[in-house]
Amino acid sequence: MKVAIVGAGGLVGSEFTRQLSTQHDVLSFSHDDLDITDRIAVERTMRNERPALIINCAVLGVDSCEMNPPLALSVNVNGAENLARAAATIDAEIVHLSSNYVFDGRRSNGAAYTPDDAPDPINVYGKTKLAGERAVKDTSPRSFIIRTSWVFGLNKENFFSAAPRRLRAKQQISAIIDVFANCTYAPDLVARIMEIVSRGSHGTYHVVNSGLCSYYGFALEAARILRMSERDLNELIVPVGVQDLRLRAERPKYSPLSCSTSAKMSLAPLRDWRAALAEYIESA
Repeated sequence: MKVAIVGAGGLVGSEFTRQLSTQHDVLSFSHDDLDITDRIAVERTMRNERPALIINCAVLGVDSCEMNPPLALSVNVNGAENLARAAATIDAEIVHLSSNYVFDGRRSNGAAYTPDDAPDPINVYGKTKLAGERAVKDTSPRSFIIRTSWVFGLNKENFFSAAPRRLRAKQQISAIIDVFANCTYAPDLVARIMEIVSRGSHGTYHVVNSGLCSYYGFALEAARILRMSERDLNELIVPVGVQDLRLRAERPKYSPLSCSTSAKMSLAPLRDWRAALAEYIESA
């Protein structure tokens, strides 16, 4: 089928392009190719190309949203709605990527968030991602909302993608000890999303690798896989509290996701994040 991948220059978008190009007619749009905040351009492009599936990976990041809320609204909400409207116009399905940051992370019972739990975001990023979800669902009946968390893989400079590379190069990293969630390997994420799409059951899904971790726990596991000495580990991985970093946006402290909707479809849990991290380090 013909698939339009929007935000194709990013980590998840590029992985979609890599996996789908061998079997489908893939149209990859970076921001320079298509500005999703331009409703007319989006509608014209999708009408001309008529993809059967639109995948929205375009997003404004967490701290950038806090610094520029109007742009966050334009990209994360209006842009998502523009794509969903275009999908509805040409009777295409749409996959919209969202985040664990739609939850406040203040649970005290240790339970993971399910798709049925009420969102309550605490930062601009989470608020606009939630508003984007709702805009997509309200505009396109044939939508898949995919919430994920802490995605890592090639061609990305976030903490999780960069930590193994920096440790291998003997560069010091600061690793947060008091924020917990799931991390997700991009190839696993994309493969599972396409499994969900193939089932044709529209709705909201959580897709993450199995297991809970902190930034610090992730860094320690990367060091173990890299067979670093205890001395190097202690010198290179600096444990910090999230408040110590003075980040622009508040982070949910505890926001693991339960993939309960996938389980109801008899889809096995994704592999443990440690196994995925080992593969990533080997491939990198």
